[in-house]
Amino acid sequence: MGEELVDSKQSTGKERLVTGYSGKLLLAVSLGWAMIQTGRLVLSPMLPTVMESLRITEFQAGLAFTLLWGLYALGQYPSGRLSDHLSRKTLLATGLSLLIVGFGVLASAPTYAMFLLGAAVVGTGAGLYPTPARALVSDLFVSRRGQAFGLHGASGDAGGALAAGLAIVVLAVATWRFAFLPVAIALLVVLALLHQWNREAYTPPRIDADAGRAVVGDVQKTGRRFANRRTAALLVAYSLYAFVWQSVTGFLPTFLQEAKNFSPELAGGGFAVLFVVGALVKPLSGSLGDRISRPVVAAGSLVVATLALAGVILTTSTLAVTASVVVFSAGLMAYPPAMQAHLMDVFPDGSMGGDLGATRTIYIGLGSLGTTYVGFVAGQAGYTIAFAGLLVCLLVSASIVLGLARIH
Repeated sequence: MGEELVDSKQSTGKERLVTGYSGKLLLAVSLGWAMIQTGRLVLSPMLPTVMESLRITEFQAGLAFTLLWGLYALGQYPSGRLSDHLSRKTLLATGLSLLIVGFGVLASAPTYAMFLLGAAVVGTGAGLYPTPARALVSDLFVSRRGQAFGLHGASGDAGGALAAGLAIVVLAVATWRFAFLPVAIALLVVLALLHQWNREAYTPPRIDADAGRAVVGDVQKTGRRFANRRTAALLVAYSLYAFVWQSVTGFLPTFLQEAKNFSPELAGGGFAVLFVVGALVKPLSGSLGDRISRPVVAAGSLVVATLALAGVILTTSTLAVTASVVVFSAGLMAYPPAMQAHLMDVFPDGSMGGDLGATRTIYIGLGSLGTTYVGFVAGQAGYTIAFAGLLVCLLVSASIVLGLARIH
């Protein structure tokens, strides 16, 4: 498990980001995360076409996103806990296998029901992947942990930018369903690389009469560690952030088309900017958090995001909206590396995967409701009102994190 990876890292003498054992595994899990994000986020720029093809409303589209992200959230705690007791490799391989199947279903979904089924399988598989992946990165890196998390997070943003380009190309030459085929093939390659490079053994779970009591005991211990006011406040702030992030990644291209009169191509470009900027700022955020205070860096990023989102909502010219989207992207995407590295500092080594998984289950689960909220409010009152509600969420989240930074 983690001890084997630490031994392997120590045998190389250094925490290498791009070479050696640690570098190869960071590359593999980051490539996997990039492809997962590509597959999930390619839906957003294609959403108007998908809605027309399946004959569904904004609310139904929001429900599909919530199903995907909700199941993704539910997998965070059990995958983290299992990766503590079994091996990171076992959980990563299982998640990748489910993802390959799920994207295959989406690639052939003729109806809304099959679309929901594919979203459910993808959400389940995706739920098993990121917490063990982040725990694996934490096993491999200590002194350069912030940089490693920044690079790993940036890979997901690269996947988001790739999703925007993939959507444009696919809609020009084929149907929207074709977008999921290259994602499934790439994930198959990642599965093969992890199988070959990771020195851990596969450890299938063993079920016995005490398994249920052990699970309940683990949940109770994790709950007690989360019972203090500081951790509760952190979860509220992160949940509000996740609500905004998932709402924006689900509906930003449609918002830009409907509320700001952007063309589909320009709206897709705005969606790509979100992740291109994220890929640039996340390593910087992680490195800055290593040097100064991680909560301070996280709080500052939310302040920037709050001010810039107000600009996105209030401005009308194409240039001003685009500039605001760029600044908003920088603030929004700088938050996770600093805060996730801070969480890893707080969690005990022996329960790191489970504690991170429990945290992610809470904030991603609550955040998954964001797309249903945007779909419902946009259908009733328009996208401008829906996104104004996201501004309130960011304001509250920023205030909480600023308070935590002052007492850190």
